[in-house]
Amino acid sequence: MRSRTPGWITWVLASTIALISVLPASAQTSSRKRPVDEQAPTPAPKRNARPKVKQEADSDPADTAARHSSTKTKPNVPRPPALPLEPKKTTQDQEDTVAANSTTAATASVLPETLVEFGAQPAGVRKLIESSLDLARQNLTYTFGSADPASGGMDCSGFIYHLLRQYGLTKVPRDSSGQYVWARQARGFRAVFSRKPDSFEMDELLPGDLLFWIGTYATDHDPPISHVMIYLGTEKVGGSKIMIGSSDGRSYHSQRRNGVSVFDFTMPRTPATGEARSTFIGYARIPGLRD
Repeated sequence: MRSRTPGWITWVLASTIALISVLPASAQTSSRKRPVDEQAPTPAPKRNARPKVKQEADSDPADTAARHSSTKTKPNVPRPPALPLEPKKTTQDQEDTVAANSTTAATASVLPETLVEFGAQPAGVRKLIESSLDLARQNLTYTFGSADPASGGMDCSGFIYHLLRQYGLTKVPRDSSGQYVWARQARGFRAVFSRKPDSFEMDELLPGDLLFWIGTYATDHDPPISHVMIYLGTEKVGGSKIMIGSSDGRSYHSQRRNGVSVFDFTMPRTPATGEARSTFIGYARIPGLRD
């Protein structure tokens, strides 16, 4: 007699068979999935890396424009050198500039009678002034190292040397420094320290006096006197003070002259800054002329 299988056992077996048929499919599906731990790690951001947009947004607009413009090729154009500041000009500087920029005019002379003080001078001074004005009419040029009008020109001290020797003053030295020492030793020199032409230091200036400068050019003479002329007096027309001698750049009536000529006597101011330039230092009686 065959025994019957209980119903609950049959149910258990059927459930077991159904579970076994499902497990391979789920295991296969799960094996296809990559574990979370095995997934490729997200790359870490680089240090100091900033988004370009962020960087430009945080920077100054002018700096950003400068960075952009610096990438463009610019022509290498040299900058012009800075021009030095021009010093403030005095009245004398302006007069010298006018004379230097103007065309050189012919040498000039005047008649003795046109001078205010001429008639009141001693005979020796009047003759000296007349002779000097005659030389100015010979159209003599400025010739450095010459004391002879026959050569066609003379320099400043050569003019004085030639003129005074005509009147028997044979002890007059040849150069301007020696002529200064000669006048100083005769105790006829008046020093001028003022920068004003109407200074009391000019009160004793007389026609026929020697006028002395330093700084007109570099010299190794001691004392360093570099220029000399003769004072003529005051013109009746215009009231200008004038002198006579030989020069290669001074002016008369605002026109530059070169050679033996009459010139305006405009006393150069001694510069307050101490820079080297032509400076009038004083005047002196010609030894023996007024005796």
